[in-house]
This record gives sequence, structure tokens and C-alpha cells, in this order.
Amino acid sequence: MGFQQPRPQIEKPKSNFKLLFTLPIISWALYDFANTIFSSNINTIFFPFYLQEVVGENEVLNQIASTFISYANAFASFLLVLFSPLFGVMIDRTGRRKKYIMIFTLIAVAGTFLMGVFGGLKSNTEIFGLPITLTMVIVLFILSKFFYHSSLVFYDSMIGDLGKKEEIPVISGFGVAVGYLGTLLGLTVYLYVGDSGFHEAFIPTSLLFLLFSLPLFIFIKEKPNPPKTKQSFLSGYREIITTFKEMKSFKGVFTFMVAYFFLNDAIATTIAMMAVYAKAIVGFSTSEFILLYLVSTVSSVIGSFIFGLITRQVGAKRGVAYVGWLMLLSLTIAVFAYSEWMFWVAGSMFGVALGSMWVTSRTLIVELTPTEKRGQFFGLFAFSGKVSSILGPLIYGSITLAFSSYGNLASRLALGSLIIMTIIGLIFHARVKETN
Repeated sequence: MGFQQPRPQIEKPKSNFKLLFTLPIISWALYDFANTIFSSNINTIFFPFYLQEVVGENEVLNQIASTFISYANAFASFLLVLFSPLFGVMIDRTGRRKKYIMIFTLIAVAGTFLMGVFGGLKSNTEIFGLPITLTMVIVLFILSKFFYHSSLVFYDSMIGDLGKKEEIPVISGFGVAVGYLGTLLGLTVYLYVGDSGFHEAFIPTSLLFLLFSLPLFIFIKEKPNPPKTKQSFLSGYREIITTFKEMKSFKGVFTFMVAYFFLNDAIATTIAMMAVYAKAIVGFSTSEFILLYLVSTVSSVIGSFIFGLITRQVGAKRGVAYVGWLMLLSLTIAVFAYSEWMFWVAGSMFGVALGSMWVTSRTLIVELTPTEKRGQFFGLFAFSGKVSSILGPLIYGSITLAFSSYGNLASRLALGSLIIMTIIGLIFHARVKETN
């Protein structure tokens, strides 16, 4: 009787607990915790409140404040459009992610800290017809937001190294959920700031951003790719152009990028404008909006976990579609909201959609992209999103500026433009093929 071949060992899948509660994944997720503190406190709440406090005094000036907020966000996104494709190429060439996350995070932290410094200064000096202190806060916001988003290109692409393909949805959902828990901590800054002097939120936010970034800085280990032939930095654009020429071979992912362009248009603009919209249009006080944002954040946490599981069951493409329809409904309610309860419903629904969009879209990109080009495609993924982050706020701000004499109607018209963008995004998403 001959020797029997040993049966191959079948590796049992890790339980979600054993998978998620490891030092690398917790450290990775805590960076989501950290950068969401920046995103919620600066992008969504206290920078818009600061501009409304400094600029807005009535319905017309509130629209002008909205225009300042929109254009500042659009310019930060313009910088991202110039550089984010190159970041993906840098990942593929060097395999280094943590180094650039650290550099960009520290610059964003410093910029946010200085926003607090200049926001607290008094000066009669003007530049471009604006107080120099206000101008400096806006410039520092643009730079901080640029470097914050730049770090996310490297951070998002790190997820492919943390687990197997079938584990990515759960890891992604865990990261997003932990990130939105960071919002809960970040909002405690309101207890220090109160209902005025919103610039006082900038310095504590920068310190919290730094503190919870440290685990990724310290505990994540990576092995850089072997260095390739040295080329000039600008040669990266040629690689990006080549990637675009391969569109026919990777039609699914490029179609999704077009869809994401329009979906992200609605997301990015709503994130930037929801605080001012809630106060100026629906009549929320600062404390009421903070409470709404807390409820929306809890909805995001729950939604990101649920959609991580849904995506695992129905696939990432359907997951993105479900989120898009939910977002469409929430925007429609917000545009026509005539009382606070309607905005409570819209805000809660949008919270679920916001957290879930990051889970489903990141997972779909991983599914659609070849491993050897994943970093490059994540760069293009960011490129698609950031171009829309120019267009959305630019359209919103232009509408509020053009119709400012109509008061609050201008903001309703501006938010209505996002409904159109969401519908276009869903139409393109329906055309995405899940296999290349």
C-alpha cells in the first residue's frame, strides 16, 4: 500500500473579533478616528460657523458667508486635483505610505493650530478687502484641508495590505465606524467653545488630530517596494495618462469613477455646507446642530457596520447603489424642509449614507482593480472625487452668490443642484460592470 498524500490544510477564516482586534488594524482604524475629528470639527462645523460669525449678519450676508466657505473648499480640492494622481504613482513606485501620511498629517495639524492663532488676533490691516486675520484663517484652512485629504490617498490604499480580499469589507466598515466614533470625541470641543468665538475650536482640534494619529505612526510596519528606475517627479503624469488610455481594459473601474464623481459631488458639498444651511435655513441653534450632528454620527457608525455586512452579502456594486438612493432621499427632504423635524430626518438618513459610502466605495475599488495597479487606481479614485469636490462647492457657492438678494431661497436652490448630481451618479453607477 502506497503512502497517502497528506491532505492540504484548509485555513479557517478568522472571526471578525480576531481579525479586527489586532494592533495593526486597530492602529490603522485609529487614524480614521483622528482624521474624522479634523473633518467634522473643521470642515463641517467650526470653520463654517467661524465664517458665518465673522461675515454673516443677515440673510444676504449669510449667503455671502456660504460663498466664502464653498470657494475655500473648491480651491483646496483644486490643489488635490493637481497632486492626487501623482500620490498613487508614488505608492506604486516606492510602496511607502506611512512616511507620507506622517508628513502630511503634521502639516495639517500645524495649519489647524495656526488657524486658531490667527482667528484670535485682532488687526485693522486688510488684504483683498478682507481683514488679514480672516484671510490667513481661510488660507490656512485651504492648506490644512489639502494636506489632510492628501494623507487619505496613502491611508486608503493601505487597507489592501491588512487582510484578504474577502476580509476587506469588514475591515473597511470597522475603520469607518471607529472614525465616526472619533467625531463623538471631537465634538466635546463644543463644551469648551460654546455658542461664539468659534476660532477657539481650532487649536484643541489640531491636538486631538495629532494624538490619535500616533498609533499609526508608531505601530504600523510596512515593507517598501524595491526602488524602480529613478525618474523625474513630473514623469508621473505620463503614467497617469497611460492609465487613462487603458480605459477599455478596465472599463468597470473607470465607469465607477465617473459615477463616484457625481455622488461625491453631493457628499463633499453637503459636508461643507450642512452646518450653515441648518442654522440659516432651518433655524437651528449651534447646540441644536451639534446634537443633530451627534445623531447623524451615531447613524454613520451603525450604517457603516450594517453596510459592511450588506456589502459582503450582496456585493459592493449593489451596496453603493443602495447608499446612493438613500442619499437622494435625504437631500430631497432637506431641500424642502420647512421645520426642524424634517431636517432631523434628513440629517440622520444622510449620516447613514455618508458612513456607508466610504465602506462600499472603497470595497468596490479593491474588487475592480488589479493588485499591481491598485495604488495607481486609488490615486485616480481620489482624482475623480476631488475634481467633483471642486465642481460641487463651486456651483453651490456661485448659486448662493448669484441669488443672495433672495435670501434663504438661494441656499435651497444650491442644495437642489446636489439632487441632480446624485441622480446622474446613480445612472452611471448602473452601467458599472463588476468584472473587467
